[in-house]
Amino acid sequence: MKADLFNDMIAGFAEAKKYRAGKTAKLRVSRIAFQPVPMKPAQIRNVRTRLGLSQPEFADFLCTSVGTVRSWEQGVRKPTNPALRLIAIAKHKPALFYMHRPNASLRRKKQSTSMKTAETASLT
Repeated sequence: MKADLFNDMIAGFAEAKKYRAGKTAKLRVSRIAFQPVPMKPAQIRNVRTRLGLSQPEFADFLCTSVGTVRSWEQGVRKPTNPALRLIAIAKHKPALFYMHRPNASLRRKKQSTSMKTAETASLT
């Protein structure tokens, strides 16, 4: 019995080695999702401000209410695990967020135009 177990383990290691080398292997690969790291209210606010979003826009991105985002930022409530994962993605890969925002470039153009208009008005 112990010999069979040992042989099975050796065969498993051989299959893992093939898989790692990019060859076809007879094994099942499982990835374990770890718990997201909790964030402090100031960290959540920093992610939002780095993205240049208001609380309503950030709430829309996370599919939640403005009151929920406000309560996270004030430390009244803590984000759920799915929300923490989305916030972490926005923090570490902000370009992914902008790729899926249909009006992002349109809004930047409007902001740029309104800033130029305000500058022109202040000069006159």
